[in-house]
Amino acid sequence: MRRAVFAAVAVATLASLVTAPVASAAPATAPAAYTPPPVAWGQCDNAGLQAAGAQCGFVTVPLDYSNPGGQKAQLAVSRIKHKAPDAQYQGVMLTNPGGPGGSGLTLSRVGANVPNHAGDAYDWIGFDPRGVGSSKPALSCDNSYTSFDRPSYVPLTPSLEKAWLNRAKGYAEDCAKKNPKALLDNLKTTDSVRDMDSIRAALGADKINFYGYSYGTYLGQVYGTMFPQRVRRMVLDSTVDPRDVWYQANLNQDVAFDRNINIWFGWLAKYDNTYHLGKTQASVKATVDRELVKLSLKPAGGQIGPDELTDVIQQASYYQLTWLDVADALSAIVTKNDPSLVKALFESDSDNGYAVYLGVQCTDVQWPTNWNQWRLDNWKTFLKAPYFTWQNAWFNAPCVYWPAKASKPVQVDGKGVQSVLMIDETLDAATPYEGSLEVRSRFPGASLIAEPGGTSHAITPRGNACVDTKIADYLATGALPARKPGRTADVECAPLPQPQPAPSASAQAKAKADPLPLLGHL
Repeated sequence: MRRAVFAAVAVATLASLVTAPVASAAPATAPAAYTPPPVAWGQCDNAGLQAAGAQCGFVTVPLDYSNPGGQKAQLAVSRIKHKAPDAQYQGVMLTNPGGPGGSGLTLSRVGANVPNHAGDAYDWIGFDPRGVGSSKPALSCDNSYTSFDRPSYVPLTPSLEKAWLNRAKGYAEDCAKKNPKALLDNLKTTDSVRDMDSIRAALGADKINFYGYSYGTYLGQVYGTMFPQRVRRMVLDSTVDPRDVWYQANLNQDVAFDRNINIWFGWLAKYDNTYHLGKTQASVKATVDRELVKLSLKPAGGQIGPDELTDVIQQASYYQLTWLDVADALSAIVTKNDPSLVKALFESDSDNGYAVYLGVQCTDVQWPTNWNQWRLDNWKTFLKAPYFTWQNAWFNAPCVYWPAKASKPVQVDGKGVQSVLMIDETLDAATPYEGSLEVRSRFPGASLIAEPGGTSHAITPRGNACVDTKIADYLATGALPARKPGRTADVECAPLPQPQPAPSASAQAKAKADPLPLLGHL
């Protein structure tokens, strides 16, 4: 629920205690019919898209689907057309990187990474969801909100708690002042799902294929519930649990991220000769804790406090691909008092991505409006997950004050969807594995590939031959792993191996040449 757009400081993404409202039925009143005009394709501004031979344009959609003749939004879209002969064409493949709030415009390039040219038979479509990136209007509230040296995440004093509450309230108020009310009122998942169907119609397609990561898997679930007759094939990587949208999901994440950071601490201990942070998991943890206290007393370089260091080390809980760079940065600040690498890795999330994240999460479902419940739930979770609980609580705290009415989430039902391929690493923290098992149970036409022991989130296709060839087979022929009885995965693949320090120059060059970004902000 956040990576990405939300890889953050001392307590970052989501955890486990208070029960969020159970998903309920979609709104009873169906929106009026809307048919978008076709896309006027032209040259893309993005250099990577240009190099890939993509075309770009806009799809016009209503800001409010209940009033299709009213204000409009322009959704930025990209297309890389199929390379296979027309006789082998398999239709459009919409993509979404997660977030919510992630820009997906460049994701049309994913098709080139599918093995055996299995992506060549599709038109790959990237798009920026409403409010995001190059779409118009784009949401923005306060570009200085995620600045350096913020108040400490852990509210050990009433003044710290008040400072963060004032920041959260001020951010929500800025969003109300600076953005069209019609945009804030219509940022729900159901709005983006209707946008997906408008993109389908604008492309002249009867059905879509869909490749979604992280929050994008929730878009896929809701699309399959609302428009099952429009789904041909779906790939869902790192699946959101629809039972926990969104308050409980964040609490569940907190615990999972804390578990994963401790796995990384154990990895650091194996390479103490390289990083000098401790020879055991416990000693590495003690080193990190001392550094967080030190930075709370005196930020390194006047900028890197405990929040910034927490945001950086959280990246290691998301993706093993980041372990080497984050280890170098942590080692430099601890052993050399050099914060430059931490500063370079610190992701001051784009305000646009953060604003849209809140705009979706705060209105998909009503979050608790009584701060006492947040305080109780997060302190309980903090006892299990001290690194990221309060970071994530403050990340979401503007939902207490959000200036748009909340709705009720759709009751996800995949019985009408014939074909879904799911992938998840069993120690994925951003979207815990139980969510994949739950969604598999709701989609009888789904098969699940599990990667036992893997801690990475939303990274396919990225070189795991066991996983990637199954994706390729599915896209080429529709072939799914045989479904097993019970609440279980249908096939298992070993995750990619943990990285080792000092990779060869050729390995470093390959990593730099990899065109796929890390995905799945959720």
